[in-house]
Amino acid sequence: MTSGNNGASTPEDDDPFGYLYADGQANGAQPPSGGGYGYPNSVNRVRAVGQRQYGQPTAPTAPYGQAPQQQGAYGQPNAHYAAPETLPGGATTSRQPVQGGGGRGRGPNTKGLLIGAIAVVAAVVIGIGVAMLGGDSGNDDAGDGGATPTASQSAEPSTSPSASKAAQTELPKIDAKALNLAPGVTTASDVAGAAADGGVYVAGLNNVGASVTWTVDGIPEAGVYTLFAGYSVPGKDQSMTLTINGKVFGSKLNLGNFAAAAEGDYAKGWTQTYAYPSLNKGSNTISLSCQDGDQCDVLLDQLWLKAGQVKR
Repeated sequence: MTSGNNGASTPEDDDPFGYLYADGQANGAQPPSGGGYGYPNSVNRVRAVGQRQYGQPTAPTAPYGQAPQQQGAYGQPNAHYAAPETLPGGATTSRQPVQGGGGRGRGPNTKGLLIGAIAVVAAVVIGIGVAMLGGDSGNDDAGDGGATPTASQSAEPSTSPSASKAAQTELPKIDAKALNLAPGVTTASDVAGAAADGGVYVAGLNNVGASVTWTVDGIPEAGVYTLFAGYSVPGKDQSMTLTINGKVFGSKLNLGNFAAAAEGDYAKGWTQTYAYPSLNKGSNTISLSCQDGDQCDVLLDQLWLKAGQVKR
């Protein structure tokens, strides 16, 4: 047995590389030129892809080292391949012809989509507006029946914790003749215009140490009150010391010429002033006195109280 030939000339025994050996060449092995292994009468088993056609003549194989002949020009159908749908009983394509004239397909109806989108947005906006209006109405109803008042329902806050109860209570008021007078202080009614009963007023306060005292009962609760004083001055501003429960309140009680009376005209000088002392619940002592440095040329006719901090 030699290289390239195993004895029997069968396709299975052909050595495809026998022509490369000396003993193979001696047995007639040649380089392949017709598609075989190179031996004489060897079986040609190699075919180009798409070359074999059943029931048709076999196309000649190109010589070794040369490109096979093209079966058709570029763009032309190849004889070795046919689309399945062109064969009898082949599959049909799913592509449908586009309906419409002019050979141009119609795209989606974008105008209709835009109109629909605008309608949806408008409906949402209207719904939100209706919900907001309905929510406001519900809040108003709840506020009317609720325990917590709204800002518009709340009363103006009092400047004193005693205002709520004291405002419902008539607070004390005193005329000049009921005041407790210090020695040297008297009452009179010579000057017209006093508001006290009978036109009586307190005189003689224009001396250091002169004073009037009011012991007031019935204060409903502790807090800040307004103390009013009715008086007259002779066309000049005056000031005296105010004492609440034994303690001096503020600097001085302002007894100004608010009536703008001419100097010396007591009858035209009747007016009133006020202060905001803190009082205890029940009984309190209020005193108006002439101390060193005070201006005490004053006629005093009344004292009265109001709840909270007010001006009239």
